[in-house]
Formats: sequence, structure tokens, C-alpha cells
Amino acid sequence: MERNEGRELRPQSITATLETLLVVDDDDEIRELLCEYLSESGYRVLAAADGRQMWQLLEQQTVQLLILDLMLPGEDGLSLCRQVQALDGPGVIMLSAKGSALDRIVGLEVGADDYLSKPFEPRELLARVKAVLRRAGVARARAEAASQSDAPICFANYRLDHVKRTLIQPDGTFLLLPRSDYRVLCELLNAQNRVLSRDHLTRSAFARPHLPDDRSVDMCISRLRQHLKQAGERLQILTIRNEGYLFSVTANDAVS
Repeated sequence: MERNEGRELRPQSITATLETLLVVDDDDEIRELLCEYLSESGYRVLAAADGRQMWQLLEQQTVQLLILDLMLPGEDGLSLCRQVQALDGPGVIMLSAKGSALDRIVGLEVGADDYLSKPFEPRELLARVKAVLRRAGVARARAEAASQSDAPICFANYRLDHVKRTLIQPDGTFLLLPRSDYRVLCELLNAQNRVLSRDHLTRSAFARPHLPDDRSVDMCISRLRQHLKQAGERLQILTIRNEGYLFSVTANDAVS
């Protein structure tokens, strides 16, 4: 059940000297171990055992990153992640004992910035925390620059609003893009008809190298193609075999 009606999260502070993480896991031992390890690594760490406690803390505290378990009592991690994304909340690293490629794809599809299968090395989690926070910092800087110049990107009767991370379609529909989809689209738009490799897009969207079985960027491309289908053949994201992806737009509909 969706529960984000009327809910407001505290705005994300970009001036805080100590980044705040929120660990959401119903396993007391795992939760305490993660909190201790991440605290010793220099972060301010909060803890919640379920979605209810998570929302209470998000409404009271400024949090930069959620470390969210998939299996929780009440609402599960996928539902909670989807709601956090809809509210443009903090970044999310999903934790799960389910480690199949399909489970990872589903987690990323609902907006998780990264996905880590249990059991895992704490050092790997720490590396992913740093990567997601670093990527979020770059995205905030880009959003601030776009806000100051007040220059959304327009192409083929679409408009991409950097500040709100929304894609306005030709029929006037507003779509809030997941962070990964937004980053992939920005890279394609900035490429100016150059082919971008999967590795480049994976590093830009997820701050990690592309692996042979990693379909995260492919799923981003699939969703973007659905969002852009109103333009028909005037605008296409082409798959270039053994190379990557190319954003193709007719001259009259060029990016501006």
C-alpha cells in the first residue's frame, strides 16, 4: 500500500559537514554491526527496524543515503524505495539475501542507486556508500548549475528539467525520472550524436564499471525508449552492436 500522500521529507542539506546514513534492517545484529562499522568510517548513522521507523526518522532528520533491506515486516524494501524516489528523497542502496540478476534488476528498476547481495564484505558496502554519495554530490552540483542558468534541455518537443529531474512529454505529461535514468539521458543528450559505451553509461549512472552480466544500463535505456516513443522515428536511442548506444534526433528536433 502506498503511503506517501501528504508526506514531506526534510530537504537534503548540502552544507552538512557529516553525511548522515539511515540503516533500515529488521535483523538487530546486522543493523547494529552496520551502524558500528559505518560510524567508525566517519558517518553519522541512524537506524530503523521497519518502514514506520524509517519514515519517522526521514521526517525529522536530514539523511543523504538509505541502506535499505529488501525483506522487512510490513512494507517491503521495494515499496519503500519506490515511495522515497517519488518524493525525491535520499539515495538508496538495497540489501537483499536474494542475489539473482532478476532481483537486482527489479531493485534498480524501482529507483535504487545500487544493490548489494547478502552476505557481503563491510568494506564493499563502504565503497558503494562512498560511490553513491560522490555521485549524488556531482548530480547536486549539476542541478545547481542548471538552476542558476535556468536552462532546461529541449528536444523533439520534449523538455528535461534538471532541477526537478522531470521529463515533460509532448502531450504535457510530467515524468519524474529515477536518478539512474536521468543520468543516462543526460549523458546521451550531451554526447551530441557520439556512441557511448555501456561501461561509460554504467560509470556515469551507477559509479561502477560495467560487468558482463550487468543489465542495469540496458534497463534504463528500455525505460527511456518507452518515455520517448511519442516522438516516433524523429528521436531514437539506437543500439550499436559491440559498441553501446547512440542518441539519434533529426536536425529539426536537435537538442537546444
